[in-house]
Amino acid sequence: MSFTLEAGQVVGLMGDNGAGKSTLVKMIAGNFRPSEGTMRLEGKEIVMHRPVEARQHGIEIVHQDLALCNNLTAAANVFLGRELRRGIGPLKVLDYKTMYRRAGEIFKELKSETRPRDLVKQMSGGQRQAVAIGRTMLSEAKIVLMDEPTAAISVRQVAEVLNLIRELRDRGIAVVLISHRMPDVFTVADRVIVMRRGRKVADKAIAASSPEEVTGLITGAIEQV
Repeated sequence: MSFTLEAGQVVGLMGDNGAGKSTLVKMIAGNFRPSEGTMRLEGKEIVMHRPVEARQHGIEIVHQDLALCNNLTAAANVFLGRELRRGIGPLKVLDYKTMYRRAGEIFKELKSETRPRDLVKQMSGGQRQAVAIGRTMLSEAKIVLMDEPTAAISVRQVAEVLNLIRELRDRGIAVVLISHRMPDVFTVADRVIVMRRGRKVADKAIAASSPEEVTGLITGAIEQV
């Protein structure tokens, strides 16, 4: 596998179950170390042993299960593990006011109707995605990896999530979109990469491909393009 990501570009990553999509993304996110090869960011080689190191390089991942705490507010989830505190010396308390304000600003930037004080358990699928994506914007992300963000949500919520992806792209962030949903990839992606049995079999502009070609590449009816 060899490919590049450009700032402000959405790349659809497609393939059948077991094709290697999640493994590839987890290597980029610092969960797994590649057995060989190199990764470069802005021309410099990077080596990561933990996800926190990927985050320090501006690489964020939105997992398929979103990894949200249903009993907490949207703002608390955005700042989970990165809570803001105020006080003097060792006497510090959580700065809820600033976290609510900043979370509200993030949702406004994403053009989402999600409200900072709402509990996640009361939210729609699209709003939950906004919370998960909001977390990536705390660290000035350069790359956002998204694993099946439109799985198991309604048509209206799918449109909301695709708009969130466009907002990331318009902010100059590179987005890798893992999806089995052909319409979503062809609606929002600039390029499509197809994997089969751990290898890349296609990497081309969306405008130069078609759902039929991608389906053939996934199933093996088309060997490689």
